[in-house]
Amino acid sequence: MSWAGPEDIYLSTSLASYLDRKLLVLLRDGRKLLGILRSFDQFANAVLEGACERVIVGDLYCDISLGLYVIRGENVVLIGELDLEKEELPPHMTRVSEAEIKRAQKVEREATDLKGSMRKRMEFLDMD
Repeated sequence: MSWAGPEDIYLSTSLASYLDRKLLVLLRDGRKLLGILRSFDQFANAVLEGACERVIVGDLYCDISLGLYVIRGENVVLIGELDLEKEELPPHMTRVSEAEIKRAQKVEREATDLKGSMRKRMEFLDMD
């Protein structure tokens, strides 16, 4: 078990400037969460209020509501403040329902799986 050292305290105090602000949090598994930072600790564990997961597939996107959300600090890759004055997404993006984005994710996953299986079948051609 490791304990927080002085350098860890500087990391957590830098999050203090983000309290009560709308943030974008990128997680290790690639998910993108948006919400208002309400609390954090020395391990960068964070509590987002009014959190939602933004799912993007091609030019489609959907914000899936999560409510009050606790994020374990070791899963955080990036935290950034959102500028409320600017548009969050490019104009060509289309907002769709949760059901539609799940269908689009499934189609994308199937296309990726097919590409991988085709590559495996053709591996025998890679003779050096």
